[in-house]
Amino acid sequence: MKKTVLVLLSAAVVTGMCAMPSCKKKENATPVATMTLYDSLGGTTMVADPSNSGQMIEKGRLGIRSVVDSTIFVIAADPQLNGFFPVLLAEVTAGNLSGFGALSKSLTDFFCVATGAKNFTYAGKSMVAAHDPAQNPRMNGKAAAADFDRFVADLVVGAKKVGLSDQLIGQVGAVVATTKTQVVQK
Repeated sequence: MKKTVLVLLSAAVVTGMCAMPSCKKKENATPVATMTLYDSLGGTTMVADPSNSGQMIEKGRLGIRSVVDSTIFVIAADPQLNGFFPVLLAEVTAGNLSGFGALSKSLTDFFCVATGAKNFTYAGKSMVAAHDPAQNPRMNGKAAAADFDRFVADLVVGAKKVGLSDQLIGQVGAVVATTKTQVVQK
């Protein structure tokens, strides 16, 4: 867990340093296209979608969806977190994947937008509403800080399962860390 925190903090520091403008003004400087985290995750290059025969998908979106789906499965097997999702688990156990598909799409959209994708929008619930059982009947309880930390640990496991590098995991973790105050409601 300490390693995960260090990776997240390192990524946040590097991200912050990269965001700071130089103090020295350059004249006639050619604007440089800034590479987004989405670009680092695969970007807009179109590739075959292994889940949808004959369809194409942006490589960045496919990479994010792979991490999201892998993480959902890790959480489903985690007794410390899976109790938050009894509706989803009951559906999947019964062979109904519609809730899984909707969650995967929503989280993939969220991470695409949060990492700098230009071709997608996030139309899901706010982070507060999504994690509040009073506003989202699919949630079973409010999350505490320890639950959020466990989610981050499961995200790291899910990301490693699909081969995401430690550097990119740290950058994705920095994005996730920005939602902690909204997700933790207990």
